[in-house]
Amino acid sequence: MSPGRYALAQRPSPTDRITLLFASPAKMMYNAGRLYREKTVGESGMKILFVLTYYAPHRTGLTIHVQRVAEALARRGHQATVLTSRYRPELPRDETLNGVRIVRLWSLMRLSRTQVMPAFPLAAWRLIAQNDVINIHTPLPEASLMACFCRLQRKPLVITHHGDAVLPAGWHNRLIEFLVFRVYRAAARYARAVIGYSQDYAEHSTYLRPFLSKVEVIYPPITVPRPDPAGVAEMRRRYGLEGKTVIGYAGRFVEEKRPDLLIQAIPYLLERFPELCIVFAGEYLIRYENFYERCLPLIEKYRDRLVFLGLLSNPQDMANFFALCDVLALPSGTECFGMVQAEAMLCGTPVVVSDTPGAREVVGVTGMGEIFPRGNIPALAAAISRVLNGREQYIKPPEQIAATFSLEDTVDRYEALFRRSLNVDR
Repeated sequence: MSPGRYALAQRPSPTDRITLLFASPAKMMYNAGRLYREKTVGESGMKILFVLTYYAPHRTGLTIHVQRVAEALARRGHQATVLTSRYRPELPRDETLNGVRIVRLWSLMRLSRTQVMPAFPLAAWRLIAQNDVINIHTPLPEASLMACFCRLQRKPLVITHHGDAVLPAGWHNRLIEFLVFRVYRAAARYARAVIGYSQDYAEHSTYLRPFLSKVEVIYPPITVPRPDPAGVAEMRRRYGLEGKTVIGYAGRFVEEKRPDLLIQAIPYLLERFPELCIVFAGEYLIRYENFYERCLPLIEKYRDRLVFLGLLSNPQDMANFFALCDVLALPSGTECFGMVQAEAMLCGTPVVVSDTPGAREVVGVTGMGEIFPRGNIPALAAAISRVLNGREQYIKPPEQIAATFSLEDTVDRYEALFRRSLNVDR
């Protein structure tokens, strides 16, 4: 038997006896349970439930963030469980991946960017009861329900906010944005902490600004393999990029990230960089919006200077892509961070990013790139030109970047926050 698991079978310490004695009868059972959890967690690790709409093999910055944190905590001896959607019917309902248990719920239908899961309330209630700390990842339509269940079961709730909901034009999307915000706000009122990617984003976020007193800033978990020179050369040959000046873009081809601005900057750059080519790494045929299709006339106009790689799910392929680029550009209209910036920098590639709260954080703290006024195409082209003309002066040692953005530091801070949340009375 594990002594931590059955700690209350032993004689309580004097402090424990006082805690139990000076409590109303209504709170005695709660105090006993809290002391039990503290002893158990202190000796044998935490049971942590992560809740989000999509998880691996789905790949976005959000899912990668949660997967890295959950797997790292599992390696440290904690029990990590993920509750998510079974967004593709061929995915297993229950599996363990890299030490993390994944519970996927059947989805009745997709609604905009989310999934409708009829079994969610029952599954959530049961899993909350089985875990010590609940970490939900917003935007999440079920956020307020999770907060209600956590409150009823007296379990600590920690929210990680991955960006305000920003959807394409249309009255139905405005309604979804309104409802998602109200759901989030109800959850944030109960949460013991709300994790934000940066102070810059927190101070400008519609979601985070009202709860700044609860915000804990934790940078996203950054890790990337070292680029393989042979792999970089092979990728360059495969896509006909030998002798080209390569501008990279990493992310979904969606309206909020404004990849069209990068294409519109081509005429401003051609005179100085006649061998210019823009390479897009990421999904571009998006089910919930038709931005790529709307940009097709622009794409066709410059087709000979554009390469679409699609989604690169292999981390080594992403590292090779970053090393292939002379500069990485993120012209986003909204962006809470942009992990690809730090990953590109670790691969030796400087970044040009829009002056968007959250997105400008990485270049701002490292100096490895340029920041241009959001939406300004000539300024974007000028920033790219400055980096390409003086590339060596922007590049920082990988060790310097890793000292600011690292997986282990992020996981340390998550772990410490989860432990503190267990020691706060409600």
